[in-house]
Amino acid sequence: MKTAMKIHYSQECGEMVSPNDKRMMKEMTMLSKIITASVLALSLAACGSKDTLSASIDNVTTPTQTNYMRDQIKIVGSSTVYPFATTVAENFGRTTKFKTPIVESTGSGGGLKLFCSGLGANHPDITNASRRIKASEVKRCTENGINDIVEVKVGYDGIVLANSRKSRQMELGLKDVFLALAKNVPDGNGGLQVNPYKTWNEVNSALPKVNIEVMGPPPTSGTRDAFVELAMEGGCKTFDWIKALKKTDKPAYKSLCHTIREDDAFVEAGENDNLIVQKLNANPNAFGIFGFSFLDQNADSVQGSLVDGKAPIFENIVSGAYPVSRSLFFYVKKDNVGKVPGIKEYLGEFMSEKASGVDGYLAEKGLIPMTDAEHAQWKTSVLALETLSLD
Repeated sequence: MKTAMKIHYSQECGEMVSPNDKRMMKEMTMLSKIITASVLALSLAACGSKDTLSASIDNVTTPTQTNYMRDQIKIVGSSTVYPFATTVAENFGRTTKFKTPIVESTGSGGGLKLFCSGLGANHPDITNASRRIKASEVKRCTENGINDIVEVKVGYDGIVLANSRKSRQMELGLKDVFLALAKNVPDGNGGLQVNPYKTWNEVNSALPKVNIEVMGPPPTSGTRDAFVELAMEGGCKTFDWIKALKKTDKPAYKSLCHTIREDDAFVEAGENDNLIVQKLNANPNAFGIFGFSFLDQNADSVQGSLVDGKAPIFENIVSGAYPVSRSLFFYVKKDNVGKVPGIKEYLGEFMSEKASGVDGYLAEKGLIPMTDAEHAQWKTSVLALETLSLD
């Protein structure tokens, strides 16, 4: 028996087609639609909006990001510079395409040790310092392959000897500070003795009869380095015979003037200056050593002592009238610029007038800014990535 074949008539071609031919035509039609859609999509991409084009460019450049050794800036160092660095970092992360830098408070000495340990992803890009880098630290950096360092001056700070507002404000001389806190002090007969003073009035009869209790930073802190150099040594050389010792035996002079007592009169309170402020509020008889910015931020509860008749206020620190004032810095590995995204842009944010200028947002955080002229000079140097010279 013969099977009847079904024949279909194509109106378009005017001829009869079989079922197989019909299926083939249908598949060809679908293929044509797919090709047309693809061409249309490519045309739209080519003629698309700015946002579409930007996204396309971003997608194209994404693979090159793997060339970065790390995708986030790492910063260590000074507890004094820490609040300024975190403020800039947070603003930088919020207003740019870059990740917010990681900022750790390790102390100036500790930060420089980490910074100078080597190059590569496991070492920090930037270290904050509440004193200038030492020649010995630059040498250590060089020994570990770090030859190009960019120095950035942030502004100024005063070191305060503060106490609770529940107590009287102290008026100290640099000599009083040295006698209260030095490990060894003059015995009155041209020699030295282990510090015997237990109360402030034993140091100076005009001071109150309360125990000497001072909380201060550890040896790794730049605040401590600056304090012993400016305050302790400043008081130490008020004794003529000690001042003369500097010319005949500089190591002995430095050891005497810079060594802080190790009994209960002085307690190392770590790198957390906020913790010192809290302890001052709990103990009205105690004093704390920290930067002006922390005094400024906690002025409702603590007060700074006058030193040689000068109060630790903005104007006195800028002019240098307050004797315990210093410059603040941070240091950048030039080799890491271009290897870690955003370093140069971070420098631009930090050195902008809106950040570290006279009326910048860091002044609201307690930073004492440079003058317009000095700020402009440093900004030019930093953005040109000029390398450090200790000459």
